[in-house]
Amino acid sequence: MSLKQTLIQFRRDIHAHPELAFKETRTTEQILRTLREAGLDPQPLPETTGAYVDVGPEGAEFAAGFRGDIDALPVVETTDLPYASTVEGVAHACGHDIHTTVMVGLALTLQRLHRARIEDGDPAGLGARVRVIFQPAEETMPGGAKEVVRQGLLEPLPRIFALHCDPKLTVGSIGTRIGPITSAGDIVRIEVTGRGGHTSRPHLTEDVIGALSHIATTVPAVLARRIDVRSGVSLVWGHIQAGNAANAIPSTGILHGTMRILDAGAWKEAGGVLAPIVQQAASSYGVDVALDHVRGVPPVNNAETETGLIEEAARRVLGPKCVTLAEQSMGGEDFGWMTHELPGAMFRLGTKTPEGEDYDLHRGDYAPDERAISVGVKVMASVAEAAVAELREAGVISDIRSSGPA
Repeated sequence: MSLKQTLIQFRRDIHAHPELAFKETRTTEQILRTLREAGLDPQPLPETTGAYVDVGPEGAEFAAGFRGDIDALPVVETTDLPYASTVEGVAHACGHDIHTTVMVGLALTLQRLHRARIEDGDPAGLGARVRVIFQPAEETMPGGAKEVVRQGLLEPLPRIFALHCDPKLTVGSIGTRIGPITSAGDIVRIEVTGRGGHTSRPHLTEDVIGALSHIATTVPAVLARRIDVRSGVSLVWGHIQAGNAANAIPSTGILHGTMRILDAGAWKEAGGVLAPIVQQAASSYGVDVALDHVRGVPPVNNAETETGLIEEAARRVLGPKCVTLAEQSMGGEDFGWMTHELPGAMFRLGTKTPEGEDYDLHRGDYAPDERAISVGVKVMASVAEAAVAELREAGVISDIRSSGPA
């Protein structure tokens, strides 16, 4: 079976068996099995789901790390594909099955290259090591990337790379951007409590619903005036709940939403600004208010050097016109924790079929073009080879074939 066929089969298998954050047991087992069958020695993450594998000569310097996320979403799939999700209410509606498959393909490609060079007379093979990380739980906040960082998997790495499916870009193209390419994302939950009572005597109560409504409309507007407008701060509520009777003022109510900020500095600042704004908005109603502000993820900050490496690598394997400028997304992405630790970059992988239907992420009908898998593998393998070449040019590793007799 060709590598392309192997990867398509692998992707369809995990697509049909999606698993939610930190529950990706079967997906992890499939990753480990596939890599072991190729002669690699992948390791499960020691304290959670997920895995990693190192390719290249034992004991050599690391040239780069690559990360793919493996979890699915609590979304009902509506594609009617023959390999559609078999798990009720769970689907790979964000393309993480593509991400995972590309990273499996990268590891297999680098392993083949390593062996081919050894057979060609270079005992160092690839010449350096490359780490491929299969990260769990990207779809949660603060995300599984923090676990990867905490477990020390980034410590030997000089740089890190990732990709994300983009249904707006056609297959065969990628999108890049220097600087923040995603937004910071936090979870905000506000609980309001007070004396409930009859709606005919509101003066004897604390109007929880009035307070919630005032907070819901006032806080986002005030926050946008307290944070630099260039940071693109956006606080949007997705859930508001209080009471269950028309003639009863409830004693509790909640607001639940997300705060997104395009700038990392403003994201840090917002934590100290939000709480007093919420308290002030609630104060005139006499209610008690509790703010639970969960710091989610920082923006993914694409380093200039690593972004340039991706662009050059992509043009080598896809052609001179394959790279487009990616928009900065308001979506959160926990790869930001990794670029917070070391230089790195993420690119957008085109998954739209030319002249095909339009889809969007996090929808049950998302159906990426599977040809994107080969594109992603080619680009990532080219990036890995370029990272190894940079080590060789810097004199960190040597080219044994070129140093031998003519």
